[in-house]
Amino acid sequence: MRGMVDGLTTPVPIGTRLPAVLQEDDLLLRFAAAIDDTFAPVHLTLDALACYVDPHLAPADFLEWLCAWVGVEPDQTWSTERRREVVAHAAAVHRWRGTRRGVAEAVRLVVDGDVEVTDSGGSTWSSTPGAAPPGGAVPSLRVHVRAHGPVDRRRVERVVAAVTAAHVPVTIDIEEEST
Repeated sequence: MRGMVDGLTTPVPIGTRLPAVLQEDDLLLRFAAAIDDTFAPVHLTLDALACYVDPHLAPADFLEWLCAWVGVEPDQTWSTERRREVVAHAAAVHRWRGTRRGVAEAVRLVVDGDVEVTDSGGSTWSSTPGAAPPGGAVPSLRVHVRAHGPVDRRRVERVVAAVTAAHVPVTIDIEEEST
């Protein structure tokens, strides 16, 4: 947790900014020094604010807050480096949410392996009016995971449900390679 840091000095001491006549008062200078000691961690935190919101530089105990901030449900089994990676890629995953690419990227972040996503839809262009549309009439999504280790199926299901449309039935296949 953040808090007081012994020996930390403030970059903007109040006592040196007082008018000269007030700097002669020892009690006032000691009072200003006490305030400086209180505000020194605040100045340090504000000076390093960019580091707090950068997932690669943020303190480990601050990653929980960053996960919530970018809409990621952290898995308690993830290492600190894994959490940093997931938070760093969260915006890209949200940008592609609801697409095959978005589903694949979201699943790749929570499993160690290859992910293949196929769906029933498609898009095409034709110069002939009335051309048959691609894909099937019934929406569906298939997520195939070839994992390099153990996979928590419920975790994959939660991630897929979070990034797909509610009306689309999903089939999830998981192949775990033994190591």
